[in-house]
Amino acid sequence: MIPIAPLGGDAQQDALALQDIGHYMRAGVLQLHTLPPLSLYVHLPWCLKKCPYCDFNSHEMRSADLPEQAYLSALMADLETSLPLIWGRSVQSIFIGGGTPSLFSPQGIDQLIGAIRARLPLVADCEITLEANPGTFEKDRFKAFRAAGVTRLSVGVQSFNDVFLRTLGRVHDGTQALAAVQEAAQAFDTFNLDLMYALPGQTLEDLRQDVATALSLAPPHLSIYHLTIEPNTFFARHPPAAVDDDTACDMLDLITDMTGQAGLRRYEISAYARAGHRCAHNQNYWQFGDYLGIGAGAHSKLSFAHRVVRQVRTYHPARYMTQALAGSAVTQETEVSRSELPFEFMLNALRLADGFELALFAQRTGLAITAITAGLEQAERQGLLQRDLVRAWPTARGFDFLNDLQSVFLPNAS
Repeated sequence: MIPIAPLGGDAQQDALALQDIGHYMRAGVLQLHTLPPLSLYVHLPWCLKKCPYCDFNSHEMRSADLPEQAYLSALMADLETSLPLIWGRSVQSIFIGGGTPSLFSPQGIDQLIGAIRARLPLVADCEITLEANPGTFEKDRFKAFRAAGVTRLSVGVQSFNDVFLRTLGRVHDGTQALAAVQEAAQAFDTFNLDLMYALPGQTLEDLRQDVATALSLAPPHLSIYHLTIEPNTFFARHPPAAVDDDTACDMLDLITDMTGQAGLRRYEISAYARAGHRCAHNQNYWQFGDYLGIGAGAHSKLSFAHRVVRQVRTYHPARYMTQALAGSAVTQETEVSRSELPFEFMLNALRLADGFELALFAQRTGLAITAITAGLEQAERQGLLQRDLVRAWPTARGFDFLNDLQSVFLPNAS
């Protein structure tokens, strides 16, 4: 059953909230008997410097100029406006991303987490991740984030090689990266280290040294991303020399071999972890769970009894703050159609090495398994997927050619 908590507070606001939730709870073409787990994403959009490869909603600003208190107030106004859509649901994980969230003071992060706890029920073991960059590293800063309630740090190292860090436009050097990861390891029981590969001019030996340095720090979780040239970035306008496909494949093999020898298992297309250290927040994404996104440009995916809805918040930070305080931060809302749901589910679920339980498809989409049967059969024939009576999962070939596997489930693809 879909939980709805009692209303409280101002009577006029409560009446408007009931009207809003009634809009989402009206009859529709789907039938979801239970709702997915719910996560919260909080976007803090400022960076010291915009990286040339980055297509996220990030904006350059010196930490001394951050409108920290004004933005935190806007976030809480945004959250309060959204509460009627998630009444009665507990939050399984929180991810504070950016931008560079570690530009915010530990006191500000403490205030943010406390304000969230005051408005939402969190599960007892709620994972709370904060993204941090070595460029904002200060002595004892990470310990202060831990004391503020952050349970997991994600450190955006990208490389330990100063040459490649300059190519990527990072504000830190290799020495700062090492110091930041060492501090994270002392302050947190679990943390993630981000690396990139297939960098301009990078050789297999360069990558080997980067991965070896990362593994020497014993990270419980490692995310390694292939550098891609995204539209509307500096690299898109001024493309760097690209690593050829064969070398990139050799690099991925090297990463998989080295992480495996170090006891990290590749559980997602770009993620490696020790037992008990997988990212709960990202797993909820990949299992087509729900998430409420607050902050400038944040996205949400929310399920109701008869529909699945996506939302987008106002992109520019200053405009977002104004509109959030006015109760109108959402600028775009769309209902996911029946024809799009199979692809949306498979786009996420096939990123996992273990795939998904077949019953999960119906639970998350409200559709019968027959909606993807033809695609499953086609992917099997192409050697991209395996399945049994309970589960479906990508083969090694399917993992290597994930885009091909996912595209099988596009509407009208088969």
